[in-house]
Amino acid sequence: MTNAVMSALIGAIGGLAILSYVIAATFSSRRYAKWPFYRKFFWAMGILCACFSVTGPLAEQAHMNFTAHMWAHLLLGMLAPLLMALAAPVTLVLRTLRVHQARRLTRVLRSHIVGVFTHPIVASLLNIGGLWVLYTTELYHYMQENMLAHVLVHLHVFIAGYLFTISFLYIDPTPHRYSYLYRAIIFIFALAGHGILSKFIYAHPPDGVPVDEAQSASKLMYYGGDAIDLVIIVLMCLHWYQSTRPQLAHYDGKDAAILKHQSSSFTSMSSGKGSLK
Repeated sequence: MTNAVMSALIGAIGGLAILSYVIAATFSSRRYAKWPFYRKFFWAMGILCACFSVTGPLAEQAHMNFTAHMWAHLLLGMLAPLLMALAAPVTLVLRTLRVHQARRLTRVLRSHIVGVFTHPIVASLLNIGGLWVLYTTELYHYMQENMLAHVLVHLHVFIAGYLFTISFLYIDPTPHRYSYLYRAIIFIFALAGHGILSKFIYAHPPDGVPVDEAQSASKLMYYGGDAIDLVIIVLMCLHWYQSTRPQLAHYDGKDAAILKHQSSSFTSMSSGKGSLK
């Protein structure tokens, strides 16, 4: 398969993904509340990031330059999954499907196998562990020479990145849920694994990669990855805070009722209606 055919195929898949999302959003908006525009924007940008990382000028440079490869890695494995997760595609699909079809999808989401792959530890091992295998073994050099390996590695980077993102950020309905504290602890270890790998690449470049390119790419991996991870951290903290608000509101309402009762009692006693005998 030539590069032109591959680019055309990827472009067609990306265009179809965006078009399908827009059609589903339009159909869903007629039956329920209007689907937010910003989610459509996130989906389109996520698809474009994924496509741009595997086809076009950046993808061509990634075959020859390790820094360009790292840019593609950040777009495909981190930014695109985050943007697509923020688009809430599962929620849109559930809104679009008929009731019996939505129930079937819900049963799939509740299945044990989905629960395993969306567990924060498993998703972290697939994502961060996969990168360690890619950059500390002969796999990186091999995938540059074998088209099938090249495609499979990129598929893994994207899928593992998406599973990693949705295992920590609950944008869509998530039957297999874990506490914020548990996810925060696992996320800290995942960040450490990603940061240590970037420093390892700086000191020990993959076979065939020039030292200057490895050092530039490792810095990009370290700081660029931190920037995207920071967005996930902020969103996790925001969701964590929002999850406590109903409880705080309950306590505030209870306290307000007590204060109101005490105020009325004090007023009645002051007027002599509640004086002690």
